[in-house]
Amino acid sequence: MRYCTFCGQQVSEGASACVHCGRAFPLGSSPQPSPVGTSPAQGFPPASETSGLAIGSLVCGLLLFFWPASLAAVIMGHISRSQIKNSEGRTTGAGMALAGLILGYTGISIVPLLIIAAIAIPNFIRAKMAANDASTIGSLRTITVALVTYTTSYGKFPSRLADLGPANGAVPSADAADLIDSELASGVKSGYRFIYATGETDFNGKVLGYSLTAEPLTPGTTGRYYFYTDQSGVMRYSSSGPANEHSPPVE
Repeated sequence: MRYCTFCGQQVSEGASACVHCGRAFPLGSSPQPSPVGTSPAQGFPPASETSGLAIGSLVCGLLLFFWPASLAAVIMGHISRSQIKNSEGRTTGAGMALAGLILGYTGISIVPLLIIAAIAIPNFIRAKMAANDASTIGSLRTITVALVTYTTSYGKFPSRLADLGPANGAVPSADAADLIDSELASGVKSGYRFIYATGETDFNGKVLGYSLTAEPLTPGTTGRYYFYTDQSGVMRYSSSGPANEHSPPVE
């Protein structure tokens, strides 16, 4: 392929003058081949420009948490890389296009995971709260049975919840009756706090009654309800605040 040394246009082999600019070639000379990747007229590399699609791909890729932007980053990235490859050096921006592609594909894969998490996490929390509620009802019943057993053995209700706890290898006593496990005796279990309070006493200081409440450590997260029971053995609940002897019974 030959080019005019004056205007740079393509001319036929053996031509003595350029059909484009009309200038004659010097005697003994002929049109020169254009060096690969250079301007035929001046022999210097042509001015290059950055692909706008590559820039757009990178910008959209940075918005990877916005799914349409991630998709646009992938599309523009592929188109711009193809154009850059076919431009023979006249267009640059391959690195930006590649970065846009990586970010775009990352966004496309992350966004569905975020949607799934947004659906699954609330369901998991609700299931966890339901499990904590059921466990707490079971714990209250365990404590109630332990209190009845305690009064049978010691003739009174304990002064504190810890009195029902493990004896740690020693002989059970009024201060460590070995009727409930250490976690329940601590007053916190399965996302709930258990509060035991003694009621009336006789002239000898003997405890005649008690109240036992359970409230979630973090309402709406570790549990949905508040519970209450006393020496009557009836378990009651409330969903709007602490339960008491007037709250509806648990069915």
